[in-house]
Amino acid sequence: MAKNNQPNKTVAGTNVQKVRQQNQQAAQGQQANQGQQQFGTEFASETNAQEVRKQNQKSQQKKS
Repeated sequence: MAKNNQPNKTVAGTNVQKVRQQNQQAAQGQQANQGQQQFGTEFASETNAQEVRKQNQKSQQKKS
């Protein structure tokens, strides 16, 4: 087995501290995305897509 002389690096040369930091940032990003997804889903379930299409079509006709 190769000897590792650098305390914060693996034998392959990976910076352990940097990986931990990236993992932490990724976990925080996932938490933020979960909140947004929940918020978006809440309103999506209350939206009648067919009704919105009709309203959009009427709006476009008034503009023309």
